[in-house]
Amino acid sequence: MLIVGNWKAYVESKAKAKALCAGARRLGAKGVHEIVIAPSFPYIGMLAPLRPSVKDVPALGAQDVSITVGGAKTGEVTAGVLREIGVSYVIVGHSERRARGETDEIVTEKARHVLAHGMTPIICVGEADRDPEAQYLKFVRAQISSVFAALTPKERLSVVVAYEPIWAIGKTDLEAITPTDLAEMVLYIRKVLADFMPGRANQKVRILYGGSVDADDVRSLATGTLVDGFLVGRASTDVADFSALVKAIS
Repeated sequence: MLIVGNWKAYVESKAKAKALCAGARRLGAKGVHEIVIAPSFPYIGMLAPLRPSVKDVPALGAQDVSITVGGAKTGEVTAGVLREIGVSYVIVGHSERRARGETDEIVTEKARHVLAHGMTPIICVGEADRDPEAQYLKFVRAQISSVFAALTPKERLSVVVAYEPIWAIGKTDLEAITPTDLAEMVLYIRKVLADFMPGRANQKVRILYGGSVDADDVRSLATGTLVDGFLVGRASTDVADFSALVKAIS
């Protein structure tokens, strides 16, 4: 499985960042799962020299990327910079970024920048609420279609989709998504992908789940849902919690 630790802005000390990286390295070295850590931008630069090559574990991810390609854009971090310092994965269109006004068009453009620089975009999709008429399915379809329609057949094979229902974030395992509901969403996302990748080609796109994932619920969510991994938030910023989560599905 692909397990991505999104540190968000929880980590604010060099010592903790290094400890988390070391813990993730130990987990990844076992070879059971592919481990990715996504620190804030300053810590990416700090941790990159500690890894001999971009093929080392854990892989480095970024939480966002600029829509620009460089130039007079103060404060922006471009895809070229991220690739240069060893980033392999980039989270694009996270719900917290979309809440700040990021549109499907912006998400698509960022994904194209990431792919153009040889990195893998993790495209986040998910509904805010679930309505009885199931209109939320159309919402998720539109988010996925916006990106995949703009990519070449070859580029589509290099995308990871992370389903993160906004309504499940911050909930307890009893209030969050059930394995049955997740299994249905994975099948639905595969159906949407089939519009752009016929036959078995869409099976090459990995689908992750993110939304209050921790050691208590990850095993049930991994069993029988056909999910290919997890996008983990706060639980990835504690060495013991992240280790317990990974071991629960190993």
